[in-house]
Amino acid sequence: MPERRWVPPGPYHLSLTLRVLQRGGRDPAYRWEDGAIWRASRTPYGPVTLRITTGSRAVIGEAWGAGADWALETLPALLGAEDDPGEFTARHRIVAQAVRRNPGLRLTRTGLVMEALVASVLEQKVSTREAFAAWRRLLLRYGEAPPGPAPIGMRVPPMPRQWSIIPSWEWHRAGVDDKRASAILRACRYAPRLEEAADMDLPEAMRRLQLVPGIGSWTAAEVLQRSNGAPDALTTGDLHLPGHIGYALTGRRGLGDAEMLELLAPYAGQRHRAARLILLTGRIPTRREPRAPLGRIARL
Repeated sequence: MPERRWVPPGPYHLSLTLRVLQRGGRDPAYRWEDGAIWRASRTPYGPVTLRITTGSRAVIGEAWGAGADWALETLPALLGAEDDPGEFTARHRIVAQAVRRNPGLRLTRTGLVMEALVASVLEQKVSTREAFAAWRRLLLRYGEAPPGPAPIGMRVPPMPRQWSIIPSWEWHRAGVDDKRASAILRACRYAPRLEEAADMDLPEAMRRLQLVPGIGSWTAAEVLQRSNGAPDALTTGDLHLPGHIGYALTGRRGLGDAEMLELLAPYAGQRHRAARLILLTGRIPTRREPRAPLGRIARL
């Protein structure tokens, strides 16, 4: 069983860095168990089970399956080695506080576009609870048992060809409407071209993904935050994010995308990192009306 060690160059927080890859507490492709993070992924070379733990100084990755060599080769990027938090300068007091309180945050880079894309499309225009339930149901039914000693119940996400042959009634049973299912099926037809976006600069990668009908700026940004570790891939078109950012920075409610973009303009090149740090403060407006369904409602 091969393994690899990576020594972070400074403060490091494993779960904070990787938590964006987990789609709910019962995600079949991600598990926190006995002090280790387990990931079941489909690499360019096949399925892999990856177990990640922290030692006294190093982060240790162990891998099983046909994709093990690839997973260990790219492990540092997954852990945030290609991210440079030192490039970020806080322009607001609350952001500076978030930086001080979360010195171990790094942006993960999986290098896997389709993995993030399918999950992100499932999150379009529904609550996160509904999206996570759909992801879980589809993986348990159509995902592959992971190689090696993975925890019981984990699954490797399907290949594009496998996503493409899921019957329409199974999408409906998972709570996925025709529009989202069709967007996933279209993306699967162009999966090799979409995977190329993992090695593109952010503007080019955004354009590549949005060539697929049903993939808009919201979805593309959510994908590239994970597949590319893009620090400027700010999510726009979200029902709640502008309000949270606006309230945290100004105390005002009801702000939209335009105001959010203006507020985050001083963080050009690092707007996604700034937004994530702001969300980590927990400073969000209290609700004045009955609570809506859990999660974010997004555009495409």
